[in-house]
Amino acid sequence: MEKTVHVNIIDYTPEPDITDLEALSKMGMSQAEYFSLSDQSIKADAGKPKLTLVPQQIIFDIARVREYGLKKYGTSESWKSVDIQRYRDATYRHFLAYLADPNGVDQESGLSHLSHLACNVAFLCELEKHNRKENET
Repeated sequence: MEKTVHVNIIDYTPEPDITDLEALSKMGMSQAEYFSLSDQSIKADAGKPKLTLVPQQIIFDIARVREYGLKKYGTSESWKSVDIQRYRDATYRHFLAYLADPNGVDQESGLSHLSHLACNVAFLCELEKHNRKENET
C-alpha cells in the first residue's frame, strides 16, 4: 500500500549531501553520525531488536553446551523434539546447582551449571514461542 506524503515546500529543508563532509561538519556531525540517525530511508530497522546489546558471553556459553549436545546426541535439532517439561526440570536443576555452588560444573559435561541453565532457558524461549504461535492458529 503506497502512502502519499504532502510536504510544505516553505518548511522543507533538503537532506545534506552525505558525501559533502564540509556541509555535514557545519551541521555538527560526521558522516558516520549521519548514517546512525534513525532515518528509515537509509536502513529500515525500526522495531528490530538491537542484538549487540546482548552480552556475548551467554552466546559463547550456549554454543559450548550445544557443541557438547551435538557430540552426545549426534544431531543439532534433537532438542526440538524433547518435551518442554524436561527443559523446565533441567533448568531448575541447573539453577539450584548454580545457587549451591556458583563455580560448580555439570559432572557429565564438565561445563558450568550456569552455561547449562542459559542453554535450557534458550530452548524454553524457543519452544514457548512455538507454542504461542500454535495457540494463535
